[in-house]
Amino acid sequence: TGLVLIQILFLLQLALQTFQNFQKLLKPFTWIVPGVLMGGEKRKAEKARIRKGINILISTPGRLVDHIKHTLSIAFSAVRWLVLDEADRTLDLGFEKDLTLILNSLNSTGPTRQNVLLSATLSRGVTRLVDVCLTDPVSVQASDPSTFGPSPAAALTCDPSPVSQSESFAVPEALKQFVVLVPSKIRLVCLAAFILSKCKFSDNKVIVFASSCEVVEFLHSLFTSVLSNCPANHKLRFLRLHGNMKQEERSEVFEEFLVSGSGVLLCTDVAARGLDLPQVTWIVQFTPPMSVAEYVHRVGRTARIGGAGCSLLFLTPSETAFIAELANHNISLSEMKSQDVLSCLMMDDTYKGRGKYHSQSSSKALEQDIRERATVLQTEFENFVHSDAESLQAAKKALQSFLRAYATYPTQLKHIFHIRSLHLGHTAKSFGLRDAPQGLGASSGPKGPRNKGHSKNQTRGASRSPVKNKGKVSGKSKLFSGRREAALLRSEFSSGLERRKALKKKNDV
Repeated sequence: TGLVLIQILFLLQLALQTFQNFQKLLKPFTWIVPGVLMGGEKRKAEKARIRKGINILISTPGRLVDHIKHTLSIAFSAVRWLVLDEADRTLDLGFEKDLTLILNSLNSTGPTRQNVLLSATLSRGVTRLVDVCLTDPVSVQASDPSTFGPSPAAALTCDPSPVSQSESFAVPEALKQFVVLVPSKIRLVCLAAFILSKCKFSDNKVIVFASSCEVVEFLHSLFTSVLSNCPANHKLRFLRLHGNMKQEERSEVFEEFLVSGSGVLLCTDVAARGLDLPQVTWIVQFTPPMSVAEYVHRVGRTARIGGAGCSLLFLTPSETAFIAELANHNISLSEMKSQDVLSCLMMDDTYKGRGKYHSQSSSKALEQDIRERATVLQTEFENFVHSDAESLQAAKKALQSFLRAYATYPTQLKHIFHIRSLHLGHTAKSFGLRDAPQGLGASSGPKGPRNKGHSKNQTRGASRSPVKNKGKVSGKSKLFSGRREAALLRSEFSSGLERRKALKKKNDV
């Protein structure tokens, strides 16, 4: 019968997992043939599969557009269904042009079909996409209407306005949500202590979300070298997943974490949507999400299909207003004390200090012992970072990447996450750096003594004077802030088609 169903997904790993699920479902029905098209695969092999015949096609938008342009044997004359997964991110990630081309190709050759938009957070922002893809849309709601707030039908038909941005989101009932308020200078130690408590003394599968590829690489290298290499921590296993990894490597990591009984997956938001990772017990958000919707997608990796699960959100004391922001969207968190997180270090004499506080029973003595053990662990991290030039450079790149990402929070969250509210020296500590490096912005502009001095002054100004020039934002900054955010997001969800070309352009700039 030819191609009858097309499902478009914006994540390579999600496309592969969806294809594998189709293979399992269709095992008894040998006459129905599924196929997958995605970046990172050989185009010649994909063309051969298309020529042989595919009934159900799973594809990333960029790869499908490429085949529409260059593969003569692909035909849409029998397509009856078009499914768009994670619909709310379609326009955010810059796929509007690709999607328009796909729809035009389907409309020009195919018969009348049913279009379906799917998302866990189908909010008012998806209205533009509905206008492009759907005619007389009907909303199907999987969650309890009383817990969701405004009806999806209203979300699809009403005009989006800044006033009505407090949608309520539904999270699994069995999900326990926690928040820990941690000063920047001990964030790294707190994360390590939490991982030790959950994966050394018990078997848990933990996913840790970070803001960028560089931060993930840094954490993976640091924890593997300092925590896993310790003989007492032989059970600890750290994996990483982000958009800059090759497709083959990402698939290997994904499959390994899928079948493992315990371990830690350090990742970016490339793993935040759609992926089904069974038996994940904890979701840790080491860097806060860019929106409440992203928070919902991140914690959605656990407590799936009625299962139990927990999540932990790291915030600094200056970011506590984000708790109220989540509460406005019907999401409530319980506080976990940082002292309780660090107290697990008392179970491990590897990080025992020189003090003899264990002989004292007072709460102050216990607190001092915990503080000293945390200092020992922080010192180990700093010693590793400063052990060679490569590790030091990786830490600096991770810090710079973190600061760039922090500067791209949307306008409605700027009062919570503003780069001027960061203490640069304390933030550097959370990357194992003993001091805040100078000239962090020097690499982003043309080199030279004049530019270098300017970058240094900018960095110092950001750390010392948070109030100065408040409210003064240059027109150039406003113009490029949206592009910078889109570029950061798109790198995580790339189709893999024009990677070299994009890198060349970036170097030219």
